[in-house]
Amino acid sequence: MNNNNNVLTIASRESRLALWQTNFVKDTLQKADANLQINILGMTTQGDKILDKPLSKIGGKGLFIKELETALLNHQADFAVHSMKDVPMEIPNGFALAAVMQREIPFDALVLGKNSQYKTLQDLPKNAVIGTSSVRREAILRKNFPHLQIKSLRGNLDTRLRKLDSGEFDAIILAAAGLKRLGLNERISQILPPEIFISSPGQGALGIEILQGNQHIQQILQPLNDLKTLLCVTAEREFSKQLGGSCQIPLGAFACFDEQGQNISINGFIAAVDGTTFLQHQIKNRQITTIDQAKALGKQLAENLLSQGANKILADLQK
Repeated sequence: MNNNNNVLTIASRESRLALWQTNFVKDTLQKADANLQINILGMTTQGDKILDKPLSKIGGKGLFIKELETALLNHQADFAVHSMKDVPMEIPNGFALAAVMQREIPFDALVLGKNSQYKTLQDLPKNAVIGTSSVRREAILRKNFPHLQIKSLRGNLDTRLRKLDSGEFDAIILAAAGLKRLGLNERISQILPPEIFISSPGQGALGIEILQGNQHIQQILQPLNDLKTLLCVTAEREFSKQLGGSCQIPLGAFACFDEQGQNISINGFIAAVDGTTFLQHQIKNRQITTIDQAKALGKQLAENLLSQGANKILADLQK
C-alpha cells in the first residue's frame, strides 16, 4: 500500500473471472477520477487451491476471501473485490463492505457440451450427468429433476467448461453473470427459471471490502455503490444469516425492485439436500428505502420459513 493518497492497491483472486471483476472496478474508479493510480495484487486463496472436495465439506465461502482480508490487515492492499455470493453472511470484525455495485444478471445458467443435441434442462434424458458444487442447486435439481445424476464440479470457470467439453458431464450449471462478464454468452444454453432456481444471496453483485473505519478509501469507493442493489442484496443476506446461511445449507433468496423502482419483492427457500423437504415463500411489494428496512424484510422471510418447519431442516443438516 502506498502513502500517496492517489495510489491504490486492490487485492484480488487470480482467476480470469476475478481479475475481470477487479479490472472492471479499477476502470470504473479511474473514469470517476483520472488522477487515481491503481495496482492489482493477485492472490491464490484456499478456495482456489482445494479443488477435490465440495466447498460445503472444507469450510465454505470464507475460503475465497481470507487471504484477501489478510492483505488488507497487513496494509498490502487498500480494498478487495469479491463476488457477493462468496462473502460470508457475517463479515469479520475489523472489516466493512464499502460498496455493492450494480448487479449483473443474477440467475443460474445451464451450459451444455459443445456438441450436445439438447437445448434445455427439460430435454436431458434419464441419468444425464449434471455438474455443480452447490448444495443449493443440488437440492433444486433433486426436487424438480430427480431423474438426473448430480456430480460434484469444482474449479474456476474455464476449468469447469473444459471438464464439460471433455465429456465428464452432459451439462453444468453456472452463474450467468460470470459467463456474461467473460464474453461467454454463447455458452449459455438456457437461463434457468428464477422462480425454480432461486439464486444464491448476492448472486451477480460485486462487493468491495475495506478495513473498518478507513474513511479515505470509503469516500473514494462511494461512487461505485448502487443503492437498489445494496438494498436487495442486504435483504437476501439477512434472510440467509437468520437461517445460519453457509455453503452447507441449501437455501436461496432473490430480491428485486418492481419496474417502477418503488417496491421490493423477495423469494426465498430452504431445503434438505436430497430435495425431499423444500420450503419456499415470497413477500411482495414492500417499500424499502433503508438498510434497516431491507434487513427487516429478509428477517421476516426467514421467520416465515422457520414457522413452516425450517428448524427441522437445520437440525437434520447439523446431524
